[in-house]
Amino acid sequence: MSDEDEMIYARFDSVEGLLQRGRGLGAVLALQDPPGAAAFVYDGIRRDWTWDQSDDRAVYLARLVRDLELSPTPVVDLLAGDEATCFRAAEVLELLAAGGSDEAREGLRSYVREGEHWVRVLESVSTGWPAQWWEDLGDVARARIGAEEELPWCAEPWTRFGIEVQARPFAARPSLGGLSDEELLALLADPRTADDTKIDALRALTCREPVPRLIPLVPFLGTRDGRRSLPVLRWAVEELGDLAVPAARGWAADEREWLARLGADVLADHPGAEALPGLVAELSEQWAARAWCGPDRTAKRLARFGPAAAAAAPVLRRYWLHTPHSYERAVYLEALAAIDGGGNGSGNGNGNGLDGAYTESLWDCEERARLLGITSAPARPQPLERIAALRDDPMETPEVRAAAAARLAATAGM
Repeated sequence: MSDEDEMIYARFDSVEGLLQRGRGLGAVLALQDPPGAAAFVYDGIRRDWTWDQSDDRAVYLARLVRDLELSPTPVVDLLAGDEATCFRAAEVLELLAAGGSDEAREGLRSYVREGEHWVRVLESVSTGWPAQWWEDLGDVARARIGAEEELPWCAEPWTRFGIEVQARPFAARPSLGGLSDEELLALLADPRTADDTKIDALRALTCREPVPRLIPLVPFLGTRDGRRSLPVLRWAVEELGDLAVPAARGWAADEREWLARLGADVLADHPGAEALPGLVAELSEQWAARAWCGPDRTAKRLARFGPAAAAAAPVLRRYWLHTPHSYERAVYLEALAAIDGGGNGSGNGNGNGLDGAYTESLWDCEERARLLGITSAPARPQPLERIAALRDDPMETPEVRAAAAARLAATAGM
């Protein structure tokens, strides 16, 4: 990696640093000085400033290009970069096209005709765009696919174009979502049920209200070799919340390592009052080490104590302000709300407390943060105007648009 490409984040309170972190305040300040922010926006597409694969930037950056009235041309030019740069640019351009940019749409269509990584780009636009925007590229696809080393894996758009795709190594398993709780539990309890089916049953249960009858089955849901839990089991147990705590005391003492570890984690996630000082100290130690991955779990545990964990609030605010791991930002805000529900602190660094943090979150790069803002931002003109913009933005996710519509409808009915 060259010195130029070394990932060193700018100060958390500068426009450059805010944009690198995907903070809502960065978008607000950029709108006040589009020429000054332009280079930082383009840099956010050229270089990957996400901390890990859970972080999101595409909607944030595409919206900045549009709202700052920046030219899409530099983004189109990035399609010629390496594979990772190409796909970042393509994701932004795909959204810009959905938002009405003809240049973005034509840039991607041209890339499909001539670009190196055209297969994945075409697969992506065929998923996100109306068919009439890409289905006329069938002749191009049929002509170019012969030069590829392998046939594509995805069904679309290739089968529509009459292009052969690779045989799937595994047949898709039927969804168990239509089964009742009792039927799913019966599958889990039956030792003859294949592990893959049990995993599907657990996955179906996690999409429902907690089912306490799962608890006595947990010790029997390890892999056949007894070395680990079945995938998805930990997620299913987390969905049970406090209901799993009594049983977890027994699990934690079990000879099976996977079950003992699961029990210990459940107990750690539902700590007693005696654990509070240690958790506050743990969060402070994580901050001193500038640990960006992991403090969200500590924050969730602290949130269970409510106002009794007030000593942790200053460090939670620092994490919310500073972290480059944008996916965790919503967790810190939720913890602050649980601990400091009165909003007396400076959640956004400007003395506006939780109301200010919720309002800023309406511009955040993370969908979950925007959803928090939609739910909890004060019913004042600026937040409501922003919520209306999110509701009507074709770049926005369906979940955010629906939540924005519901919030505005509820506000109108007050």
